[in-house]
Amino acid sequence: MTFLSRTFLAAIVLLTPLTALTPASAATGCSSSLPYTAGQDGYDTFRIPAAVTTGRGTVLAFAEGRHNSAGDTGDIDVVLRRSHDGGCTWDPLQVVAAGDGNTRGNPAPLVDPRTGAVVLVTSYNSGAVTEAQIMRGEVTREESRRVFVQRSTDDGRHFTPVRDITDQVKPTDWRWYATGPGHAVALTRGRHAGRLVVPANHSAAPPAGSSDTGQEAKYYGAHALYSDDGGRTWQLGFVDDSYDGVNNSNESTAAQLPDGRLYFSSRDQNGSSVGNRLDSYSGDGGGSLDRPYAVQPTLDDVPVVEGSVLQLRGMDAPLLFSGPSVPTARRAMAIWHSTDGGRTFTKALTLSEQPAAYSDLVQVDHRTAGILYETGTTGTYDTIEFRRLAVDDL
Repeated sequence: MTFLSRTFLAAIVLLTPLTALTPASAATGCSSSLPYTAGQDGYDTFRIPAAVTTGRGTVLAFAEGRHNSAGDTGDIDVVLRRSHDGGCTWDPLQVVAAGDGNTRGNPAPLVDPRTGAVVLVTSYNSGAVTEAQIMRGEVTREESRRVFVQRSTDDGRHFTPVRDITDQVKPTDWRWYATGPGHAVALTRGRHAGRLVVPANHSAAPPAGSSDTGQEAKYYGAHALYSDDGGRTWQLGFVDDSYDGVNNSNESTAAQLPDGRLYFSSRDQNGSSVGNRLDSYSGDGGGSLDRPYAVQPTLDDVPVVEGSVLQLRGMDAPLLFSGPSVPTARRAMAIWHSTDGGRTFTKALTLSEQPAAYSDLVQVDHRTAGILYETGTTGTYDTIEFRRLAVDDL
């Protein structure tokens, strides 16, 4: 395959409108495709993308299929489309976890390198309650956020039924809970090689007698859950429980750096600090943080939104970050790279100036990376696009 030069690729992605992009039926070698389009397959909207590449080279594109609206609650399924040609064409949609009137989402998939199995961790709540009600403690534990795991041993064709792991990973005083969203991480080096790590976030109940009524967002925090036995049992790793309202770590993503450390990048959910991205490191496989979450100043173009990180393969390969690049709006999806393990980032590519929100990065093969992201022409959630990118251009 011959890849476009950096200059030509940049011109294409900056100037080509979404309607002119290569459709999902294009031949292998496409630049992009649209695995999810609002209003199709019985869903009002598709949101919350997550992607992994299996050991057989199949790209798995997960999302939330929202039946009745673009809202975050209600009847929501976890859905999947599979690609055998690097993200150019896609198998028909399959439902991996049906909401059946309730809310299932926040897909956090990974591929276990020891077995080749796809492990998928997701979140759940009753379709009749909202995030605000959950954070105020107005719902029962059964209605509130719960955590489930599934497994596929046939390249994502079939998944086991959902299995509840809430009691293993959610303390009783936590209210909100969300896995990912975006791909999780299987550690491949260091003393914790083989560990499966899922970045997540939660909210805690204000202390008894606290005057913080109405300030539930102050009690957001990031955490990790991990498994050392291929996803059969799980436990909590680090917990960011500062709850000071300064750095409100929220939706998180993670990458293992070449030196074996984990790099965590988090959305700052309206904390009082200057900046919308926070980060930290873990040298013990997600069991603890090397330092508290702090503002990542070189990603100051990013608004309050989920973002994705991906460590490309190779000792000298960069760490990538994706997210919208307008500080006050969800638009202009871009990719940044870091050559110093996440200390600083430099913008490498802007995909378009159109509305854009959540994203997930994936390595397709040694020459190609991909980004699965929400975008559109009339609105931010018109489609979930898969854009192929030459590694050399990043």
